[in-house]
Amino acid sequence: MHASGDLLSRLLAHWRSDRAVTARFALSAPWALRSDGVEGALIRMATGTPYWIAIGQDMPQRIEAGDILMLPHGDAHTISSAPGLPARPFQPLIATHQVGAHGERPIVFSHGGDGPATGMFSLHLWMPDSGPGTLVDTLPRLIVIRQRDTAVTAALAQTMASLVDQSLLQPPGWQLATARMADLLLVHILGEHLRSSAEQRAGMLRGMADQGIARAMLGIHEHPERPWTVAALASACHLSRTVFSERFRHLVGMTPMQYLASYRMAVAAEKLKDPALTLDQIAAAVGYESDKAFARAFRRWNGMTPAAYARRR
Repeated sequence: MHASGDLLSRLLAHWRSDRAVTARFALSAPWALRSDGVEGALIRMATGTPYWIAIGQDMPQRIEAGDILMLPHGDAHTISSAPGLPARPFQPLIATHQVGAHGERPIVFSHGGDGPATGMFSLHLWMPDSGPGTLVDTLPRLIVIRQRDTAVTAALAQTMASLVDQSLLQPPGWQLATARMADLLLVHILGEHLRSSAEQRAGMLRGMADQGIARAMLGIHEHPERPWTVAALASACHLSRTVFSERFRHLVGMTPMQYLASYRMAVAAEKLKDPALTLDQIAAAVGYESDKAFARAFRRWNGMTPAAYARRR
């Protein structure tokens, strides 16, 4: 596998979802639902009649049966059977159908009139905290994988439907199984997004598509504890420091050292969830010789101390 493929696998191994909740909606036209946004990411796939989605004040996009869409940042949006319909708030409707706290049980409901039907499968993922330059931060507000564009989409749509339907049975271990299956689905969705045209890529994804820059990124991801310098990273790419620095910034949108610092903090944030690790151990694992220097860097990145962040988790 070439460097960018290895990096995608390694990166997504780090960005495993913390948990996931599924939902299945039976929607009959006319219908329109408005979400104020959610913490985490949403993945949806529909069957039956096409529908429309609008992110914020953007123009609505038509979504066909079998298309897969992802809202990586959980942005506010409206989905509807046709553009321009008055929308009902999503959250109160969901609240009347959920059992227990959000995420404890799958959600199933029907809504709308007596017109053409749309069946919607939904997956809500809670992702690890991200900062500037991390994968989630660099993704667009909306990703649409069209069934007509790639044969893989049909398989992904079938996987999505099976995942949701299986979770509705709530077999033993269903919550963990759902989260891990969601991770696999996420790998394929982002892989398809990475293979889209260069104009549609941004930030980290553009860097991952360049085999030279991807080698440097892979080095950082595999060994965040190493004392990396621009010269060492450029050497790994077989480029001069000047060419490497300019290409990295052009593709990724930040300098190599800014990317290194951001990735180290993302790794540290994940490690802070483990109460068995000391601050010294975490600092060393991400390339800091002292916990004080690490704590200062973490606060610049996250706005809180490592101790406060760990307590919040």
